[in-house]
Amino acid sequence: MKHLIKVIIPAHNEADSIAKVIRDIPTLVSEIIVVDNNSTDRTAEVAQSAGATVLSEVEKGYGLACLKGMEYISKQQITPDIIVFLDGDYSDYPEELTKIIAPIIEDDLDFVVGARVKELREKGSMTFPQRFGNSLATTLMKWFFGSEFTDLGPFRAIKYKKLEALGMVDKTYGWTVEMQLKVLQRKYTYIEVPVHYRNRIGVSKVSGTVKGAIFAGIKILGWIFKYSIKK
Repeated sequence: MKHLIKVIIPAHNEADSIAKVIRDIPTLVSEIIVVDNNSTDRTAEVAQSAGATVLSEVEKGYGLACLKGMEYISKQQITPDIIVFLDGDYSDYPEELTKIIAPIIEDDLDFVVGARVKELREKGSMTFPQRFGNSLATTLMKWFFGSEFTDLGPFRAIKYKKLEALGMVDKTYGWTVEMQLKVLQRKYTYIEVPVHYRNRIGVSKVSGTVKGAIFAGIKILGWIFKYSIKK
């Protein structure tokens, strides 16, 4: 049985990398959706030239860009079986998409996270704030919810109907942890798959600034404590 797979890529000022990301996505994907998140460079033009469907979200926010992509898909006559999210900075290895979706296709799992394990990470690709934040967040998720997650990696795949049912709302840095907490809450089946990770092209919007790292940390911890109270 052939599965319909679509990819959503939030992108802010990724003109130097977005064509490489699109190029390396396996051809089994039926549509690549790049959401231009208020870029001041040629991200939208480059992405369109590379063959992607380009949407615009003028209000800055990682979650807002993802929600824009989901809104677009929801209006299509034929909706996909699987949605894949990945970043537009070429830090993920898009060709590993086949590895990310395999547990959904072969084992009927609901959700897969690409785990950026140490042995597959390029030196310097994850900053100390990223590593610390991941460790703290996933440890708290383990304590509060019995989670087996070890990473909040952006490269992930989920069944489209399951994604719709999550009712995602976070507009900024808490998007990834919100998804994982809601997966746990709804008792979806999930797994982590080790993936390669390299130094991104350009400067990180989150870990590359003190402000970004602080706000991301606050958002992530806020979602975790919100759900620990609701338990």
